[in-house]
Amino acid sequence: MPTVVFDIVGPLVVYYGLKGAGLSNVTALVISGVLPAFRVVGGLVSHHRIDAIGVLVLAGIVVGSAVGVVSHSARLVLLEGVVPTAVFAVVCLGSLATSRPMMYRIALGFLGPESTRGQEFVDLWRHERFRHVFRVITVVWGLAYLLEAAAKAVIVSSMSISSAKAVTQVLPYGVGGAVALWNVWYAKRRRAEGERIRAAALQVGSTSDAPAGLGVGVLEGGRDPV
Repeated sequence: MPTVVFDIVGPLVVYYGLKGAGLSNVTALVISGVLPAFRVVGGLVSHHRIDAIGVLVLAGIVVGSAVGVVSHSARLVLLEGVVPTAVFAVVCLGSLATSRPMMYRIALGFLGPESTRGQEFVDLWRHERFRHVFRVITVVWGLAYLLEAAAKAVIVSSMSISSAKAVTQVLPYGVGGAVALWNVWYAKRRRAEGERIRAAALQVGSTSDAPAGLGVGVLEGGRDPV
């Protein structure tokens, strides 16, 4: 509910209310960005740690607002949402060339690297099937957010400011929801496949190769790794 209030309904109500009161598009857009910025800052403070995604969102709001005020361009203000989305997508895809893909790092951060579950999760990295799962997930998330950034840019450049504001405000949650649903489906599929491999390995008396779905339970809502 806080996300809906601060990130979707609240900003739209503030924007259209200020527009109806006679304020300019730029002013209404900048002020409506205060609510999501407030939520991000509140999240950073309450969790007592730096959230890279939250920082990107906040930076996008601040930069977009500053550029919009200086240029008096409402479209540049709206484009603030493109920056963190594109950066996250590029970081995800770029992380495939590093020792750990981004979605693995995010999942580990969610579990807590010092917790028992986190340590088990770290140990699972030695299994190739486990590494493959998180590479695939990272690719899908990276491509999805890259497409979202491109879609936002097209929407902002081709639609009226009022319409673009509404669409770009809701779009991230549609994309996020779709990718999350895919994540759950993929995790369940890999879990089932892993259990079949485990059963076959037990029949021949060997469990040296970890199940393909090992450890992806965290992606289905934080359940313990298998």
